[in-house]
Amino acid sequence: MRFNPRLSRGHAAIAAALALGAAPTAVLADRDHEHDRSTDGTYVAGDFHNHTTCSDGSTSMQKLVKKVTDKTESPWGLDWFVQAGHGGNGNRNCSLVEDETIATPAYPFVEGTGPNTTWANSIGVDAVKGNVGGTDTPLSTQADPRMWRWQSVQEISYPIAEYLTALKGVPVFMGVESVVAGHEHTSMSVITGQLPNAIYRNALPTTPGYTPLGNATALAQWLYCFDRGDTDTSRGGGQGWDCSVPGSANESDASWNATAAKLMPASGVGSGELGHAKTVEGLKWMAANHATGSYYVPAHLERAGPFNPDGNNGFNVEHLRNFNNAAPAVAFGFETQPGHGASANRGEYRPDRNTIGGVRVDSVGGTTWGGTGVYGAQVGGVWDALLGEGRNWWFFASSDWHNRGSFGADDRRSTQDFYPGEYQRTFVMVQRDKRHGKDKLTPQAIVDGLRSGNSFASSGQLIDRLAFFACAESKHKSARRADQALARLVLKAAKGNTDAEDELKACATMGEKLVVRPGDDVVVALAVRDPKGTNYSPYGFANPSLAQIGMTQPINMPVLDHVDLISGLVTGYRNPADADYAGAWPDNWVEDPDMARVPAAARNDSAAVVATFDASTWAEAGDDGQYKVMVYHLDSVTASQYVRVRGTNLPPAVPYETDADGNPLADIYTNANDTSKLTIPCQATGSNVPANTDDVPTGAAPIDGCPEHLPTVNGIKYVAYDVAAWADLWFYSNPIYVEVKGSTQVAGVN
Repeated sequence: MRFNPRLSRGHAAIAAALALGAAPTAVLADRDHEHDRSTDGTYVAGDFHNHTTCSDGSTSMQKLVKKVTDKTESPWGLDWFVQAGHGGNGNRNCSLVEDETIATPAYPFVEGTGPNTTWANSIGVDAVKGNVGGTDTPLSTQADPRMWRWQSVQEISYPIAEYLTALKGVPVFMGVESVVAGHEHTSMSVITGQLPNAIYRNALPTTPGYTPLGNATALAQWLYCFDRGDTDTSRGGGQGWDCSVPGSANESDASWNATAAKLMPASGVGSGELGHAKTVEGLKWMAANHATGSYYVPAHLERAGPFNPDGNNGFNVEHLRNFNNAAPAVAFGFETQPGHGASANRGEYRPDRNTIGGVRVDSVGGTTWGGTGVYGAQVGGVWDALLGEGRNWWFFASSDWHNRGSFGADDRRSTQDFYPGEYQRTFVMVQRDKRHGKDKLTPQAIVDGLRSGNSFASSGQLIDRLAFFACAESKHKSARRADQALARLVLKAAKGNTDAEDELKACATMGEKLVVRPGDDVVVALAVRDPKGTNYSPYGFANPSLAQIGMTQPINMPVLDHVDLISGLVTGYRNPADADYAGAWPDNWVEDPDMARVPAAARNDSAAVVATFDASTWAEAGDDGQYKVMVYHLDSVTASQYVRVRGTNLPPAVPYETDADGNPLADIYTNANDTSKLTIPCQATGSNVPANTDDVPTGAAPIDGCPEHLPTVNGIKYVAYDVAAWADLWFYSNPIYVEVKGSTQVAGVN
């Protein structure tokens, strides 16, 4: 059942007030309700999970950075960028560029080389440090050595990142997609030492070579110490690194390797449990040494299936709790809207993807659901279970860029990945560094923004502005006037791309909590911008998913259809010794998505969609119809709770896309890996439909018919790959907590 918002307090009056463009009026509230707001900042878009040839990507660092920060050639240019890549090792020199178009004075093109050139054929084997995995044999004795990522981050990638930051004025710093002991992958970084302010005052080189002023040594040491893919024993090639964690067993642990000075759990039976324990130690190390300068966000965490106590697979809900318990300022969310959005299996999730204990198991949830993993997409599921404890656990999205699949890196079509910012992006509230007369974004500001929870994620440019508040309702003026004033203020915040206004009193935004008295009324206000014009899709034909229900809407001009307000109760942290602390999501979820099958540990039965807004119930700004404003009332609250929002371009009951209540359905019906499941035909024809071998440069006219790379069954093209992603768009906000005095404390949020 879809719920509609309470409109009795003057939806029409709010719409009229916005249409008239009336000046904002302060929202008054009782002094006891006032929330201490931070100073105004701005939302900035970025990406922290992507790959170059330093790991298993297809492009150099310079090409990737150019693609994602250039706002002309690549119009989706990001405001900040963390260049990641797998832990472990790699044999290609990603500092070498593809051609003259990527060259810079410090990193020129060298004829006969490129980003696929090996270390042996560029810097030489003697420059490769560390030992052959698990031995004390130097890597330099090998003819074609693979460089440990700690060295490539410290000596190769970081200098490029610092140089490009100073050159372009866009912060580019180093992170890693860690190969996680006991699990699969995590997006993380330790930013200590990276991008000091002095880089903006330093003259850049005009000849080859760059000597950085900062460093990524702390990140490199973490990689050596805690990445599962790093079996080097050299202690940082002679840097004397010690991986001890204050207060832990360290050398007394049975997994401790004295030569390497780090935990090196044995494989086999129990290796998953031992690996998880090592991962928790890595979080403790970050909290002890870089408490505000690090983050740890499990990536595509449903993909590898459930946790395997004897191997390295996925994450159950208890592991996320363990991470947050060990380091709440470091492990504060998950990347449950994965990259690889154009792959044959969206997000690379699929049924029977993995084998655990000789048994074939699905990716958790079987597939993505509207491009989001089941942990984040299922109302009342894992994310709501964590929020129901009052944890600081936030939602993030990423690109996971590697390549374009069947196409070249400069083609606009894709059967694998989108560039960072091209399709998915995370918008984070930051405070800029205005020292030295410069308005600069710093790594610290970005990590602080990620940690704050004041962020939202959107795919396909469905929305690009959001202001979201919960406020204690005024007792000093009529409810209708208060709603009108709040609607104007939330609209002003959205237009200003900010979260805080001096006039907003007794309010909290995403990642914050509003403390009220029992029986108080709370008003929730939301404004979004559904940008007009085209998005970054290369396609201009009608959306095939909407064509099923008779709607004609260009796929590159999506329209926000509805927004759901989701709420759940907060009942407090669960004890690790309790039965409802741990539990795996059930297998075969696509065939039987029954919440009764989900263990109590992984669900929140109180979570539900409490209101749905659409064109009939939101108000549009009179001077700019791109902005939609929504107001909802929580009357006489008696229990602590949270609210969050999501939205989509798809109406309810779109076959194979949304159910009757507007929830996303499994993406298995648009996954090309199993053509027997393909269901949505793509029938548009056009005059600009290039062959698969043709290169389609950025900025070319839209492809106006179903592309040739779509799978064809019995002569019919079906929606899959990048077309499936562009057809099915969602945004998710992070939550706002409402703590009622005398009820459960929202302990994870200040």
